[in-house]
Amino acid sequence: MDAEQLFRTYHDTLVRYLTRRLGDRDWAEEVAQETFVRALRQRTLTNERAWLFTVANNLVRDEARRDARRRKHLVLLREEARAAEESEPEPSSLERAQEAALARRAVDALAERDRLALLMREEGLDYPEIAAALGLSVGSIGTTLSRARRRLVEAYEALQAGGAGRGEGGHAAS
Repeated sequence: MDAEQLFRTYHDTLVRYLTRRLGDRDWAEEVAQETFVRALRQRTLTNERAWLFTVANNLVRDEARRDARRRKHLVLLREEARAAEESEPEPSSLERAQEAALARRAVDALAERDRLALLMREEGLDYPEIAAALGLSVGSIGTTLSRARRRLVEAYEALQAGGAGRGEGGHAAS
């Protein structure tokens, strides 16, 4: 298979299709790029065009599933926070909102890899799945999760300690 010929023949058509499907040209370009990278890894393609479109559709579907899992996780976190609040003395709605904002800011303060590793583990992904998704070795996932948990606690505590008198604009040091 001639990679350059494959790219010249199908790139514009694939990007046009993906742009119409996704409504975002930049995202379409990224998906097309990943599709062609995967094509280069294949030794032979029997029906190149069908293969490329199938892989592109699978990439879009996988991303949609990840988004759905992230949204589901956020809903679960909200429900857990509500349940925890109900078990404590009745804080005001302002206190609850401030606490939720603090927790969100602590999660947002994490490096992307740490945040994603924690969210994936919370979703029930096992170490090999997390490793594959983040491009890490399976052996490093335990350390990554442990470090991410520690950093989350540190970020949360730093925000709590520094949050008195600070508005939403304050950020924890990374």
